[in-house]
Amino acid sequence: MKPTRDDSVPTGRRSGPVRRIRDVLRTRILEGVYGREPLPPEPGLALEFCASRNIIREVLSLLREEGLITRIQGSGTFVVAGRLVHGLDRLRGLAEAFETRLPRVTNDVVLAEMVPAVPLVAERLQIEAGSPVLSLERVRFFDGEPVSLDASYFPADIGEPLLDLDLENRDVFELIESELGLPLGAARLRIEAMIADRVVAGMLRIRPGAPLLFVERLTHTDGGRPVDLEFLRYRGDRMTLASWLERTPLANPFTPEHQTESD
Repeated sequence: MKPTRDDSVPTGRRSGPVRRIRDVLRTRILEGVYGREPLPPEPGLALEFCASRNIIREVLSLLREEGLITRIQGSGTFVVAGRLVHGLDRLRGLAEAFETRLPRVTNDVVLAEMVPAVPLVAERLQIEAGSPVLSLERVRFFDGEPVSLDASYFPADIGEPLLDLDLENRDVFELIESELGLPLGAARLRIEAMIADRVVAGMLRIRPGAPLLFVERLTHTDGGRPVDLEFLRYRGDRMTLASWLERTPLANPFTPEHQTESD
């Protein structure tokens, strides 16, 4: 049976301009270029990009499907909601990353209790399996809107004191450094794409199947001890992760230290 073709999806020569223009407009939207102002009208965009109005309509349709823009009859096309850009070029908590914005990031503490460490958590934190750890789960809010669901694990000597501190209004990183006196040093990250299941969707007020950015982050003290294992689920429609990368020369693969014993 031959698959049916969706005529609403641009193909062939038309698809290239649609993709290119979509990427440019999408970047402008995410960087806040338009703010509260409407996007330029279709004729203006067609002139700017040297494209037909049909192509511009397809681009705007894709951006509407993504939930980035909406059409208001008689007023124009507007950005639905900007995204928060969380920089990955230094180790910061969510509230630290957006400290210049008010109101502050707040947290709904869903779970905070000492539990036995399962093997994976114990391995990451370099403790014995079954050792007590603090299991902390929070929904993180920005401007009153949920943006992430964070599940974190801490060794007992760090987790138990954290239970007595203000976990609703302060970043855990700040509490570990200022209240527990443990300077943090570095973290290992792993980032994946995933979709929201029914439970997570309800907690983040999004539809089941909505895109999420899933981050596993293992944070160490400045002495190298792993102290905070986190599984972070960011709303894909509200959060962008960004970083600055520098290219450094790679070691020459033909130097003696890269040769095998058989060489």
